[in-house]
Amino acid sequence: MAIEVFNRYEKKYILDEHTFRRLLERINDYMEPDKYNLNGQFYSICNIYYDTDDNRLIRSSIEKPVYKEKLRMRSYGTPCGEDRVFLEIKKKYNGIVNKRRTSIVLKDAYKYMESDVYPESDTQCINTQVLKEIDYFKKMYTLKPKVYLSYDRYAYFEKNDGDFRVTFDTNITTRRGDVRLESGSYGNKLIPDRLYLMEIKISGAVPMWFTRCLSDLHIYPVSFSKYGTEYKRYVLEGYDKDTEELSNQIAPNEYAKEYGNVYGCQYGQYGKSAICI
Repeated sequence: MAIEVFNRYEKKYILDEHTFRRLLERINDYMEPDKYNLNGQFYSICNIYYDTDDNRLIRSSIEKPVYKEKLRMRSYGTPCGEDRVFLEIKKKYNGIVNKRRTSIVLKDAYKYMESDVYPESDTQCINTQVLKEIDYFKKMYTLKPKVYLSYDRYAYFEKNDGDFRVTFDTNITTRRGDVRLESGSYGNKLIPDRLYLMEIKISGAVPMWFTRCLSDLHIYPVSFSKYGTEYKRYVLEGYDKDTEELSNQIAPNEYAKEYGNVYGCQYGQYGKSAICI
């Protein structure tokens, strides 16, 4: 059975292609790829983020409160109506991330989220406690599917210890129209090509060998949220109402300047945070 409850710390970094490749060379001695990275290939993750009409959840998150929460639907790959997906509540309190989720058939997930229709079949695979928490969440907020967000991921687990995990996400794609998982990945790129969002996930201390890798390669943490960054760009740059495309895409070199430590050796901005979410 898939793990349905997570408690951990998460830190994020943005890497260019060169740094990404150098880091992979270093960690291969200590970590092994996720089983979903078949033949060394990235696997895709697709999400729908739910929010209120006035984007209350993400607006609150951007203000960096001590406690914040979000609700999303997630699939691994592009699903069809009979495939299983996850409904997830993700909470963060004082830097500790708690994620609770339950598996559910996609068509049932839509009915439940959109019409409050509980699934009648395959109930043995559903975590009823998590579903009750989602019920409470839905009663607190009037939610709608607001954003589709997908990316390609490469993941590593530390050998002999599944607690320490490192993921690399690229091809981060978003849209605010056609917010359906089965429609597949298309839309606006959140970061330029050949950049990677690295996340480390752990319940305790980061291994010393990995800390040395970060120091040797001049890799520094950033404050970055995929949904938060999408929302800021949506507000600041705007979407064309018909095409749902950003009116002004950020050029890679401008992005590098804004996200200082991506190309820190060029711009001398080590340690500067990305968009603060």
